[in-house]
Amino acid sequence: MTEDLRQAPILQNSTSWQEFSVPYRFPVSFTQNLFNPDNPLLAETLSHLEPLKRHRFVVFLDEGLAEAQPRLIADIAQYATVHAEQLELVTEPTVVPGGETIKSDLHFVEKMQKVIVDHHVDRHSYVMGIGGGALLDAVGLVAATSHRGIRHVRVPSTVLSQNDSGVGVKNGVNLFGQKNYIGTFCPPFAVLNDYAFIEQLPARDKVAGMAEAVKVALIRDPVFYGWLEENADKLATFDAASMQYMIKRCAELHMAQIGQGGDPFESGSARPLDFGHWSAHRLETLTRYHLRHGEAVAIGIALDARYSVLRGLLPEGSEQRICFLLEHFGFKLWHPALETRNVAGELDVIQGLTDFREHLGGELTITLLSALGRGIEVHEIDTALVENAIQWLKQRRSQ
Repeated sequence: MTEDLRQAPILQNSTSWQEFSVPYRFPVSFTQNLFNPDNPLLAETLSHLEPLKRHRFVVFLDEGLAEAQPRLIADIAQYATVHAEQLELVTEPTVVPGGETIKSDLHFVEKMQKVIVDHHVDRHSYVMGIGGGALLDAVGLVAATSHRGIRHVRVPSTVLSQNDSGVGVKNGVNLFGQKNYIGTFCPPFAVLNDYAFIEQLPARDKVAGMAEAVKVALIRDPVFYGWLEENADKLATFDAASMQYMIKRCAELHMAQIGQGGDPFESGSARPLDFGHWSAHRLETLTRYHLRHGEAVAIGIALDARYSVLRGLLPEGSEQRICFLLEHFGFKLWHPALETRNVAGELDVIQGLTDFREHLGGELTITLLSALGRGIEVHEIDTALVENAIQWLKQRRSQ
């Protein structure tokens, strides 16, 4: 029998290719007072696929937002009551920590999944996250992994989440000391931006979100960058109309890159929307998140702008112009963590390059600047020039 098997002809290899495409389409809406019962946007959004059905939803609410707006939980419940023909709030909103706290302990992911299990939230129900970008990241992971995907509605409450992370397709939490190590690419069902949340933000949070507007303008839209400079005084004093335009235009540019840039799920090696982020993510970790994400990104933008000049990519003086704008908004472009070194004497922040490449995979690809409004991809970073750029930032601080 063994001999017969040896003499049997080798079967020819055969491969069939499975191929299909899945269209993604979701609304990104801007409104005022989303949970005012007279505002139909939320009810219409949850009902637009099945208008005659009563839609069940569960809410996870940022703890800081709940404390700042003590009536918000009651307002959500009242909205569901008024629109009871269309909506069913299955349980009182669950309050969870915001910021990096919710992303740094898997306990909170399990807590939210337990709410979904206990209240029999199925794939045709909705998981709504209300809060800043970190909360939306964590709630998005819970929605994407429970029942292999429950409809997720994002209600961003900060500048940073309304103009950047809220309109993206990524979800995740931190693990093993790395940002967003555990996560998914899963677009939301809808994004509902309420400008009323912005008006009640602390000044520090309003400023932090402006970094992403500067970032996307620098790599994609010179006209928008010019608008930011021209309206810097209004933005620095949080003029409502200017803030609203800045948020919406920034969101549009992020959406255009994700939807039309050819790589929404980051299968390649380039991440242009992460300009300034390789060092920013590392600085957040080194400071144990005492630096807000936007504050770290502002430093990262300044660092990479100076590096772009040192590499001969960006005209001399352009980096000063960028730094002046960021500082006008209220950013500090220096932190002592930029100078800390490991036991080998290497700058700790340089580890951000390795983390950046490993997180994406493939070839190291960093976005730098060739002009104000035009990004350029490079595949090598001269660490000596990075140190030079860091010293330049330190000298600016002391001037």
